Amino acid sequence: MREFDIQQLRADTPGCAHRIHLNNAGAALLSRATLAAMTEYLQLEASIGGYEAAEESADQIAGTYRALARLLNADSSEIALFDNSTHAWNAAFYSIPLRAGDRILTGRNEYGSNVLAYLQAAQRQGAEVVVVPDDDSGQIDTAALADLIDERVKLIGLTWVPTSGGLVNPAVEVGRIASAADVLYLLDATQAVGQFPTDVVELGCDFLTGTGRKYLRGPRGTGFLYARTAALSRIDPHVAEIRSATWDGGRSFTWAEGARRFETWENSYINVVGLGAAVAQALDLGLEVIGQRTQQLGARLRNGLRELDTISVHDLGAVQCALVTATVTGRSAAHVAAELARHSINVSTTVAEHNQFDTEQRGIHPAVRLSPHYYNTEEEIDRAVAIVAAL
Repeated sequence: MREFDIQQLRADTPGCAHRIHLNNAGAALLSRATLAAMTEYLQLEASIGGYEAAEESADQIAGTYRALARLLNADSSEIALFDNSTHAWNAAFYSIPLRAGDRILTGRNEYGSNVLAYLQAAQRQGAEVVVVPDDDSGQIDTAALADLIDERVKLIGLTWVPTSGGLVNPAVEVGRIASAADVLYLLDATQAVGQFPTDVVELGCDFLTGTGRKYLRGPRGTGFLYARTAALSRIDPHVAEIRSATWDGGRSFTWAEGARRFETWENSYINVVGLGAAVAQALDLGLEVIGQRTQQLGARLRNGLRELDTISVHDLGAVQCALVTATVTGRSAAHVAAELARHSINVSTTVAEHNQFDTEQRGIHPAVRLSPHYYNTEEEIDRAVAIVAAL
């Protein structure tokens, strides 16, 4: 496995010059290459007009679809672009026909917005939300999941890497269970894509959603949906508009081909171009080596915090990634985050209401969330641990 030049990557990342950025699960730092792509596109819009710039840059824009398809091992026709991952996830979820008595199976670490959508489906359609228990490691119990499968189950919804807790759910095994039962499988990969390799064929998912701003290092205001071609005949998109459908004349219309049937006409193409540049950089560096680096930094941070007597680390799972969640005895999460910020270290904090099922089981939120990326150094990790230790 090849290595990359950390110092050069840091030099090409302006934000590394003046702070330690450990909030990559929130929004990672943009590279100069992504900044340049976006700046050039914005200048083109200013020079010739927005519609004209999009037309002139049509191949570059299409390149974002191609890059995402390559990243996910999909076809570009199976990719749809959105302004955020929640809208992408909603587009898939609300297209799935659900009736009274239908079951949605999900895990205890499902993302908060997804949970709210499940609860709305329960209220509106009478669907039943079933929370699959965790196994002893804290990941979704695949044996229990398999036992819950019956004719009532219409969807398995899973967050691959939760918003807190370091957990990497066994998404491939869940995909095998879903495929064997012929149940639709919606995978929220928002915290996973860009952190380590993502192969939708291996995952066996029907739908996968992600964002540009986190581990892909793209701009905010970008999201995407993978929709497996074979799954499209089983769903009915929730919104029809001039991008997603074509008027047939009279009183009928035809959905757009592939995943484009989920899109809306207007786009921020400066963000689309920026996302494409960020994905291209990730592909050039290689997701295998990125994944190895992020996991090593996450483990170093986690182990360093665990050695401190006044720190409790709350990470779960047999496999753990570069999200580390901890609390400090006698200090609120907000206080710890503020103290780290005073030393120019960026972190985030968790929210109980965004981790509903986890909160029901564990009273740990709010906690401090630290999330390194490949451009962080071991010295930065140790510095953050030392600041927390001083508390």
